[in-house]
Amino acid sequence: MIVKSLLALVAVLALAVVALLLYASRQSDSFQVRRSLRIQATAERIHPLINDLRRFNIWNPYMKKDPGMTSRYRGPEAGPGAALDFEGNARTVGRGSIAIVESSAPQRVVMTLDMHEPFEAHNRVTFTLVPQGDGLTEVSWAMEGVGPLPLMAKVMHVFIDMDRMVGTDFEAGLSDLKALAESS
Repeated sequence: MIVKSLLALVAVLALAVVALLLYASRQSDSFQVRRSLRIQATAERIHPLINDLRRFNIWNPYMKKDPGMTSRYRGPEAGPGAALDFEGNARTVGRGSIAIVESSAPQRVVMTLDMHEPFEAHNRVTFTLVPQGDGLTEVSWAMEGVGPLPLMAKVMHVFIDMDRMVGTDFEAGLSDLKALAESS
């Protein structure tokens, strides 16, 4: 009786795992997260705070998540080719690199974010600065998944709302960028 119950339980669990994996495998290979904030500063003042990774990391919320994180800058200080390799706690920031691939002063900065841990992912990060008049600028921070997502990332997306998780970080970062830009 106990053996039959255990076998039935194992069969139900195996079916649940197979169903979860099948459901996750059919999920989209892409995602997008976007947040915007109006900042009382010109795009010309804000752009260098994004386009220079050392200045970017003053307000970047991910740099604050793991004080023990190690990082190494490479390439030019700013603009296309500027890059940062980082390694931190897998639960907070993981291991990867970010590089500026496009910069159109003062309207736009595009970066690639390549994660290696806790799982592999390749994302495109775009900052757009739109003047609103009277020294006011709307800054948008967007990230989209690029390429096929590994199955484990898709399983994670079933349980974790990426828009809420990453969007909260973007909101905090934009708030810090606002404080920095408006105080300069």
